[in-house]
Amino acid sequence: MDYLGFIRDIRVELSHYPWLEMVLALIVLILFAALANFIAKRIIVRGIRHLITKFKSPNQSIFAQHSVTRRFANIVPAIVIMNGISTVPHLPEKVISLVQMGAQAFIFLTLALTVSEALNIFNLIYQRNPKSRNKPIKGYLQLVKLILFVVCGLMILGTFLKKDVFTLLAGFGAMAAVLMLVFQNTILSLVASVQIASYDMVRIGDWIEMPSLNADGDVIDMSLHTVTVQNFDKTFTTIPTNKLVTDTFRNWRGMSESGCRRIKRSLFLDQSSVHFMSDDEQQKLKDFLLLDQYLDAKKSEIEEFNNHLSNQSRYNQRRLTNLGTFRAYVEFYLRQHQGIAQNQTILVRQMQPTSEGLPLEIYAFTNTIAWASYEAIQSDIFDHLIAIIPEFGLRIYQAPSGHDFQLLTTEQETKA
Repeated sequence: MDYLGFIRDIRVELSHYPWLEMVLALIVLILFAALANFIAKRIIVRGIRHLITKFKSPNQSIFAQHSVTRRFANIVPAIVIMNGISTVPHLPEKVISLVQMGAQAFIFLTLALTVSEALNIFNLIYQRNPKSRNKPIKGYLQLVKLILFVVCGLMILGTFLKKDVFTLLAGFGAMAAVLMLVFQNTILSLVASVQIASYDMVRIGDWIEMPSLNADGDVIDMSLHTVTVQNFDKTFTTIPTNKLVTDTFRNWRGMSESGCRRIKRSLFLDQSSVHFMSDDEQQKLKDFLLLDQYLDAKKSEIEEFNNHLSNQSRYNQRRLTNLGTFRAYVEFYLRQHQGIAQNQTILVRQMQPTSEGLPLEIYAFTNTIAWASYEAIQSDIFDHLIAIIPEFGLRIYQAPSGHDFQLLTTEQETKA
C-alpha cells in the first residue's frame, strides 16, 4: 500500500476545505504538545526524582515536597506550541503571533517560578543549619525573588509590546514619579502585604490588639489595602494594611499555640498588718496541710541561722513573718491547682509598695485558653486567697468607703 500517495490524496481533498485542514492541524499540534508533556513529566521527571531517591540525603524530604524539575517541565508543551503554531495552514498571522507571544510569556513565567522554587529549597536546606538562626538569608532571597519577578514581568510586557526590556525601563523611569504619586497608597499596601506574608505577622483567625485604632478581636479578612478585625463587642475595625508594619500591635497567636494563658494580677495588702508570727500563730497555721512541712523546714532554717547570732540582739535575728508564710501558701496552692499549667512559670512576688498598699503579684498560666474557663480559674483562685487572708493576720487594703465612715461615727457615738 502506498502510504505516501494516500497521505497526498488526503491533503488534496482537505485543500478543498481550508477550515477542516486548519482544525485537523491544530488537533495534531495539541496532541504533540500533550505527548511532549506526558514524556517530560511522566518519564523524564519521574526518572530524575527516582534517581534522587537513590542518594541518601538528610534533605531528601525537602526535594520530595518541592519539585523544581516538574515545574521546569511545563515549558516543554509551550515550546512545542510556540514552534509548531506556524506550521498550521490557513491560520491568520495575527493569531500565530498572539499564540507565540502567549507561549513565550508562559515560558518566562515558568522559568521565574522554577528559580523561585529553587530558592525556596535552598532556604529550607539552609534553615537546617544551626548557624541560620543568627544569620538568616530569607530576606535576601525574597529580594532576589522580587527582582526576578519584576524582570519577568518586564520581559512578558516587552513580548506583547514587541519591545526590549531596556526600552521599557527607560519609559517607566520617566513616569516613575507620577506613578508613585498616583498609586502611593497602593504601593505602600503592596509592600506591607509582602512584608506581612513574608514574616508571617498576621493570619486570618489571629487575635490581634491595636489600641491606637481601637482594634481588639479576630482577623476575619485580609486584602491588599485593608485588614478587617471583628472586635469582641461584635463591632468591626478596618485597619490599613501598612499600619500593621508602621504601628505597634499585639498578636495573641503565640498564646493560642502554647495552649496556656497568663494570669498576672496583684493582691494589695495593708502593710500595717504585716508582723512577726508568734508560736501560737505558727501552730494554728500548721493545721493547713500545705503549710505543715513549710513551717517545720523554715523553723529549722531560722534556728540554724540564729545560732550564729546568739550574742546579737534579738532584733537582728530572723523571725517568721505572716506575709512570707502567706506567699509560701499561695505558691503551694498554685502548684496543686488543677487549672494551672505546672510546666510554665509560677511566681508569687512582692512589688514596689505604693500608697494603695503592698502589691503581692500572682504570676502563673492556666492550662486552657478558653476565655470563660480562664476567667473562672482566675476568679476561683482569687476568691480563695481573699477569703483565707485573715487566717494569716493580713488585711486587704481598701480605700475607706461610706460604710467605713458610718461605722467610725457609730463607734464614736457609742463611746460618747
